[in-house]
Amino acid sequence: MIFLTNSPHETEAVGERLGQVLPAGAVIAYRGDLGAGKTAFTRGLARGLGYGEPVTSPTYTIVNEYLGGRLPLFHFDMYRLRSSDDLWDIGWEDYLDRGGVCAVEWSENVADALEDPIMITIEKLGEDTRQITIEGGETLADFSL
Repeated sequence: MIFLTNSPHETEAVGERLGQVLPAGAVIAYRGDLGAGKTAFTRGLARGLGYGEPVTSPTYTIVNEYLGGRLPLFHFDMYRLRSSDDLWDIGWEDYLDRGGVCAVEWSENVADALEDPIMITIEKLGEDTRQITIEGGETLADFSL
């Protein structure tokens, strides 16, 4: 599925809609350059999961937890990790076992640890224009805006 958005608000809206249909245990693997809109998408994802508080990038904390929605959201930033071994060291398996949604920025750094993720690629086509490609996830067959 491919979506074109023309503002951060529209990017968040795609994320919000996805959050409304994600099942427990879903793993989101983001691909996209710095500033592409991965965190904006995650803000919408959190809203779609029923979380109403601010969502920020986990660049310096590696993972931010958002609890209190329909499902917990664990937002990872793997930019500073060197391999999937580092991911296991921070407790990746524990997060998977908690039955929430794991959203992983810079997923290519830990790709071998992500089993059957929903791939979300966000490409900058202009200052505010983004192309969002969503691939994978059997449960998303009926997903649309």
